[in-house]
Amino acid sequence: MSNQNASKMWSGRFREPLNATFEQWQRSFPFDWRLLPQEIAASSAHARAIAAAGILTDAELKQMLDGLAAVAARFPASGDLQQTGAAIVASSPGAEDIHHFSELELHKEIGDLALKLHTGRSRNEQIATDMRLFVRDAIDNTLAGLREWIAALIEIAEAAQDAVMPSYTHLQRAEPVLIAHWLLAYVSMAERDCTRMADCRKRMNLCPLGSGAIAGATLALDRTIAASALGFDAPTPNSMDATSDRDFALEFTSAASILGIHISRFAEELTLHSTAEFGFLDLPEAFSTGSSAMPQKKNPDLTELIRGKSGRLLGANVTLSVLIKGLPLAYNKDLQEGQEPVFDVADTLAGMFSVLPAFTRALRFREDRMKVAADTGYLNAMAAATYLTHKGVPFRKAHEKIGNAVRFGLESGRELGELTLGELQEFGPEFGEDFFASVTLEATLDCHDVIGGTARHRVAEAVQAAKQRLSLSSNEE
Repeated sequence: MSNQNASKMWSGRFREPLNATFEQWQRSFPFDWRLLPQEIAASSAHARAIAAAGILTDAELKQMLDGLAAVAARFPASGDLQQTGAAIVASSPGAEDIHHFSELELHKEIGDLALKLHTGRSRNEQIATDMRLFVRDAIDNTLAGLREWIAALIEIAEAAQDAVMPSYTHLQRAEPVLIAHWLLAYVSMAERDCTRMADCRKRMNLCPLGSGAIAGATLALDRTIAASALGFDAPTPNSMDATSDRDFALEFTSAASILGIHISRFAEELTLHSTAEFGFLDLPEAFSTGSSAMPQKKNPDLTELIRGKSGRLLGANVTLSVLIKGLPLAYNKDLQEGQEPVFDVADTLAGMFSVLPAFTRALRFREDRMKVAADTGYLNAMAAATYLTHKGVPFRKAHEKIGNAVRFGLESGRELGELTLGELQEFGPEFGEDFFASVTLEATLDCHDVIGGTARHRVAEAVQAAKQRLSLSSNEE
């Protein structure tokens, strides 16, 4: 009896042909073609391991490695993922997945020798390895993008020098800060994102090859050969975990979702600050579009899209969490559904960082308007209360006295520094002529003279420290 499944990697056991609709529906090749570079690298590493175990001669190993390199060369990556993918998938309509495709293509290069490559391995360990390699590459690309954005933030922070802006709590003006201080807040967030990505990379950098389908390879393979060839730190310690584990992908998408939230917060603030109601910055025209109906509009497309794309990152993380949470050990085909969210996260991050650093460098702040907003509205009230504490007034009492002075100023339409000394002394005898110097904009900034504060010399030091950290992290690559 002929076997209609003979071209499948699992032929032999089955005699009834697959339902044609099911066969197409269950194929992963239309999306896992993305893993071709990783599949070629992992297959080459496995070839070295089975050669060391005596399955391949030196000549066969060379022929196999050359054949795998030839397959990779026939399908070079291009800038257009959709075109590349369409061409690869169309080239092999019978391929079930990336593993099947690679074997078919290798057979075209070296004939039946290609059939030896699958000795001692399973697709379960192959996909686990391919995905780890893909995520590792995605992390490296993300770290490069993050460092470029951090560099852009530091550049515009340094250029802002002593320019000021109001800070906000509850979206109400709170205290004046340096624009550079505000920008460095996002530098701190991005630096933590870098460490999360780097930690994820370190934890996941173990090689599943040699784990077999579930219980380990049936050959006495030296697993360190493949691990070393692929740049992994060591082989994975447990075959069941290695073939079913996807927490490296979950951790990557989790770190990506936090990163997305940070960038989204930045985008939200810029969107607000660019409105006529705030008027704190002009959106770069090169990164904005207009309205098809209203000629006067300049819309914040980049910041709005970044806010939206952060939702994709969060969604991918939720998808993987739900996908994995109920799976028994070890491999289940549910895990096939975990590939596309990871691909989408990698693509989304790459897209964001393709525009975000240049957009950030193009920002232009309306420093005069920001200064007016920072210098009015009693944003020096905290500094005023601090003045009284230096006069020996308990802070709770100082808070009350300044609150009363603010209310008087509101009623008379004047700022604290515009009240007369006599009027101030109605709220407490502790007020002196030196009060007025203590509530100037400069003094209000500089009274926050602590590590991490917005005092001018502290921020100047913080900018230089951020530059040094960035230089060190870049040199560690």
